[in-house]
Amino acid sequence: MTIDEVVLLLKASQGNGLTTLQEMVLRASWEGKTYTSIALAAHYGEERVRKVASHLWQLLSDVWREPINKFNFRQTLESRRLSKAQQQLIQEFNRAATAISLEFPSGPVSLNSKFYIPRSPIEENVYAEIAEPGSVICIRASKKMGKSSLVLRLLTHGAQKGWRTVNLDFQQADKAIFSNLDKFLRWLCANISRELQLEPKLNDYWNEEMGSKVSCCVYFQKYLLCAADTPLVLVLNEVDWVFEYPEIAEEFLPLVRSWYEQAKSLEIWQKLRLVLVYSTEIIVPLKLSQFPFNVGLTIQLPDFSKQQVQDLAQRHGLDWTDGKDAENLMAMVGGHPYLVRLALYHLVGKSGLETNLRQLLQQAPTATGIYHEYLSQYILTLRQEPELSEAFFEVVNSSTPVKLPPVLAYKLKNMGLVNLEGDRCTPMCELYRLYFRQQFNMSDDLNHVRMAQLEKENQQLRVLSSLDELTQLPNYRYFQAYLQAQWQKAIQQREGSPLSLILCDIDYFKIYNKIYGTSSGDQCLQRIAQTIQNFVKCQLQTAKLTYASSNKNNSSHNIWETAPMIHLCDDSSVLVARYGGEEFAILCQADSDTSMDIAEKIRTQIKDLAITCDYPGIGGLPATVLTVSLGVASCIPDAAVEPNMLTDAAQQALGQAKRQGRDRAVLAQMISYPT
Repeated sequence: MTIDEVVLLLKASQGNGLTTLQEMVLRASWEGKTYTSIALAAHYGEERVRKVASHLWQLLSDVWREPINKFNFRQTLESRRLSKAQQQLIQEFNRAATAISLEFPSGPVSLNSKFYIPRSPIEENVYAEIAEPGSVICIRASKKMGKSSLVLRLLTHGAQKGWRTVNLDFQQADKAIFSNLDKFLRWLCANISRELQLEPKLNDYWNEEMGSKVSCCVYFQKYLLCAADTPLVLVLNEVDWVFEYPEIAEEFLPLVRSWYEQAKSLEIWQKLRLVLVYSTEIIVPLKLSQFPFNVGLTIQLPDFSKQQVQDLAQRHGLDWTDGKDAENLMAMVGGHPYLVRLALYHLVGKSGLETNLRQLLQQAPTATGIYHEYLSQYILTLRQEPELSEAFFEVVNSSTPVKLPPVLAYKLKNMGLVNLEGDRCTPMCELYRLYFRQQFNMSDDLNHVRMAQLEKENQQLRVLSSLDELTQLPNYRYFQAYLQAQWQKAIQQREGSPLSLILCDIDYFKIYNKIYGTSSGDQCLQRIAQTIQNFVKCQLQTAKLTYASSNKNNSSHNIWETAPMIHLCDDSSVLVARYGGEEFAILCQADSDTSMDIAEKIRTQIKDLAITCDYPGIGGLPATVLTVSLGVASCIPDAAVEPNMLTDAAQQALGQAKRQGRDRAVLAQMISYPT
């Protein structure tokens, strides 16, 4: 038997399973490692490792009813096979564990998820290419095909190598950023600096006479790439968004190509490893020599094979070894990763019986099927583009491949709706043929009713997409939109009221995740998010009552009670959001004194949660419980500047709080506007 089978059998036979340290000791002992090396790798004392190991050998001896110790562990068990009873025990354990750890397929598959299916040799090729000096990797696929999951693993691989990594998403850029090339390139450089925790020094390298592109190259060459000896892995996500602005794309895409070319002659540019992620064909008219997507390694993510579908089914606790169920599912949805995984998610909830798969497939192309919410989003998009809708209507209603105008064919292909074989289109899968044929063939009256319903559902989906799934707080995307709206609102009202931002970062949280595990880390994030949210709600309610009382009695109160510079009587004037990772943002209409008071109270309340963090071998900790550092920035919005000035200032203040020892709040210096 293998070490994986030994570990699974112990987990299945023990009511409380195995701890992370126990499993680490088992696997390391199987490899013949000493207790000393195990203790160093696990960041635990050697005496504790020995005690854990002693308990494990006793467990193993009880299970197999013979003496087992560190020295005969592998020799005794490796040559044996699991009995039928042991196999059944593991199978039942896997089914129960799958039901408990089942993940709804939304967003990238997490690093510790067992539901990630490698698509060899793609991962191996990507890891090998990114190690090449000056390399470029282009990852292309339609939505829900696994681009983000692959990028997540690529970034983790780079971080494990000790490389610097930056992941930028062009969807996060405000529309105003695309107004001209100079603003776009400055946004790009400023955000890369922020991700690398470098002070933005754009004005030191930007020269109007040289132009934006040369200035951007100088900034990379003289500052970003020189900041460290290690390679810089730069992932540019959703490059498609740049295609929507031809004037920007015509300048930016050749610039990206030039960075790759410069790596051939200049050693400094070999540090840059570019990863371009996109889903649509390039429709910007560029010369082939300017094209950035025909160099380096191009990855187009394929559908799952039958074997991969069976593998994923097994990871969900389903026995599809005969291949029939996999074939039946793929006959409906092909090998589309998201559609396959969504089906398995629902099947596990119904015990995975064959009758349930048959029922699921019968309902799949209908409004009561599990894919309805996903497919209905396409309906709204197609209705907004009649020419595209008519073309797809022709495809789903034809029994033979259809020849379409190239532009329409590529748009449908990039949306993931059709397969393109030469110049002929067919529906991406049978599910799409059946579902959209039914939708297109509805009467005009029913279409109007359905459109109203779809719009309502789409609105609900937009609300859900604005929430962070773990903490149920507004996410980063919603925060950016809200900040922009509040900024413009303050400018239009011309009241001169300050707007303040508090960025709250959990100290040493990555180490906490490593020591206590991601499950404990998630619970920690939820507790801290709830603490901040409850604090704000409580203060809002207090402020409302006191505000009314002070207006009635004209009496004086403290800063939280009267709060003359914070509009706490309006719930919408304070936003608590998950800013990213272990960071939270609190945006409010308040002056700097009030904001610092809020920050200090949040810091104290989180510390009072007394979440234990024992990090062996790490000195300089601010406390034996989890603490937070906060950066506070306040300004009066002005039309002459962008709201990211406020976020940059809060980030700088947060950096100062960490450099000064953490577990503190720091107020940014007075923000001044450019003249």
